[in-house]
Amino acid sequence: MLWIKAFHIIFVTSWFAGLFYLPRIFVNLAMAKEDAERVRLLLMAHKLYRFVTPIAALALLFGTWLWLGYGFSGLWLHIKLALVVILVVYHFYCGKLLAQFKQGRNSHGHVWYRWFNEIPVLLLVAVVILVTVKPL
Repeated sequence: MLWIKAFHIIFVTSWFAGLFYLPRIFVNLAMAKEDAERVRLLLMAHKLYRFVTPIAALALLFGTWLWLGYGFSGLWLHIKLALVVILVVYHFYCGKLLAQFKQGRNSHGHVWYRWFNEIPVLLLVAVVILVTVKPL
């Protein structure tokens, strides 16, 4: 099970790296003035989202494997799984925002994206504390 746990941590870390960077690209897209800059940022965001989505699936796969191996063991795990669901929703919402940028229909300013960018940080803090401390 230690190999499964190692791969889970690797894929979760990689997934979070993508979720930290993608909204940061959105901040820059919301501020972009020139078409060339917008096209470059859209390409970067598209490639990052396309790359990080299978990584998210692998993180979830290895996490499920761990869950099946260790079983449910406390309220902390239920809360962690709820946070993972929120993270998955956040991930797909990023995909929706990317599609809106591609269609020229962005409705948020760069400040909104700066705040939006903090959500995965808060989720990561909560999940790490729940997993390591198991307070509940």
